[in-house]
Amino acid sequence: MKKFRHSAAVVAGAAAVALLAAGCGGGSSNSSEPASEDNPIELSVTTFGTFGYDDLYKEYEEANPGITIKANNIDTGGNARTDLFTKLAAGSGVSDVVAIEEGWLGAIMEVSDKFVDLNEYGAEDIKENWVDWKYKQGTDPSGRVIGYGTDIGPQGICYNGDLFEAAGLPSDREAVAELLGGKDATWEKYFEVGNQYKDASGKAWFDQAGFVWNSMVNQMEEGYYTKDGELNIEGNDAMIANFKMLSGSIEDGLSANQEEWKWNNGQSFLDGTFATMVCPGWMLGNIQGGIETAGGSTDSGWDFADVFPGGASNWGGAFLSVPETSDHKDEAAKLAAWLTAPEQQIKQSAAAGNFPSTLEAQEQLAADATPNEWFNDAPTGAILASRAENVVAQFKGPDDSVIQEKVFGPAIDDMETGTANADQAWEKALKLLNDLVINN
Repeated sequence: MKKFRHSAAVVAGAAAVALLAAGCGGGSSNSSEPASEDNPIELSVTTFGTFGYDDLYKEYEEANPGITIKANNIDTGGNARTDLFTKLAAGSGVSDVVAIEEGWLGAIMEVSDKFVDLNEYGAEDIKENWVDWKYKQGTDPSGRVIGYGTDIGPQGICYNGDLFEAAGLPSDREAVAELLGGKDATWEKYFEVGNQYKDASGKAWFDQAGFVWNSMVNQMEEGYYTKDGELNIEGNDAMIANFKMLSGSIEDGLSANQEEWKWNNGQSFLDGTFATMVCPGWMLGNIQGGIETAGGSTDSGWDFADVFPGGASNWGGAFLSVPETSDHKDEAAKLAAWLTAPEQQIKQSAAAGNFPSTLEAQEQLAADATPNEWFNDAPTGAILASRAENVVAQFKGPDDSVIQEKVFGPAIDDMETGTANADQAWEKALKLLNDLVINN
């Protein structure tokens, strides 16, 4: 069964936002003297998940004598959100550079004055590096740039070619893309092929339904919130229809009901538990990490197809920000700009499998088409460049990530464990929405 974090974490996060909005915390002094061997400075950086920064940290330290980077990585974006808001509310303990996930950017914007305006550190001079919508995402309503974009999350389909062949399905990635509908791919077609696979193999089609649901919602023109910032769930016929379609796929046995982010410690990537996954670029690094954790290698059978049900979709992406509490704002802003420059985004993509948000890096990955040995030599960068066409990130409201994890997470879990049908699960989601978001 999937493990969902206790709702107290949500309450703690909401309380932190309330304290911040009331003006809790504040800035601290900033060392204006640049780092050198005679003036050593330690910069702390907090990221989450798989960022692929380890080698970049070393490179930066070597090129900048006097700088030492203290890296802190939190396992998931949800836990990173709670950690950041708790520390912001306390007014201490926040790193000099922090990663912010797109799903909770809306909540960050409500307390954007707790982060430095990167316009004061040269943001305007490098704004053309990024795709337009990514730069705008990191800009608050007052025009303050509070985050430099790292990656974006265009999605393709990860699949295990060996399992496809065993089930009598084509395994060539171009043929798989056509099998799922090509440019006209739909969720109906994805589940239809999933039933063909299950009938032939007796096994599940995808890892778990929460990620599929997240992808479905992200594809909508307006998701959990309207573009005007209003909640957009109750009475949303299109969202309800997708929820019922997902429920049908669960009832058909297409979900392996894996614990989110665990996949049986990676073993499920090797033992045929499921055959496909929805894959934003950064998920490639998670799959590789899972395969390695389970003792697998590059011959695991996993591949990556240039197709996605329902068309272009963006899931996730992050930003690097500098909190006002940093004692070294100049050096922190310099590091954040360097880590998100096109040259470093290309290296980050090679290390973590994610897809850059800077135009130059995107073009380079598309041109190089470098084979990825962990995905049957698929040119994952070029495929993601194709999947990024027509992607524009959806507006994310202040509790977007809370709604995904704490409202729909438990509701979908009930469907996967057979304790609720679609109607019952939807009603549970509405109750949780009321308890955790509307009346909190």
